[in-house]
Amino acid sequence: MVRARVIQAIRPLAFRRSIAMSSRLMAEGDVGGTRAGGARASDSINKREKANEDMYIREQEQQKLKTLKEKIEAQERHLKELKDHIDDLTKK
Repeated sequence: MVRARVIQAIRPLAFRRSIAMSSRLMAEGDVGGTRAGGARASDSINKREKANEDMYIREQEQQKLKTLKEKIEAQERHLKELKDHIDDLTKK
């Protein structure tokens, strides 16, 4: 009888522990469901989303390149001014 009560007392603890330790592993952004329409619909949607993301990233990279080129041009102008100033000082 004591043994039965001990087993009854231990079972809920073991059951709770197994539930708490068994977590579902998902990748970042996964919600666990599939899209309506099956594999074909998700493929076309995924392709469109990827194309939009790629276009956005490309535009961002183009903007960064443009600003970097402008900064390089400004630095080159500044270097030229400094060289001219040095030349003026050495001529005197």
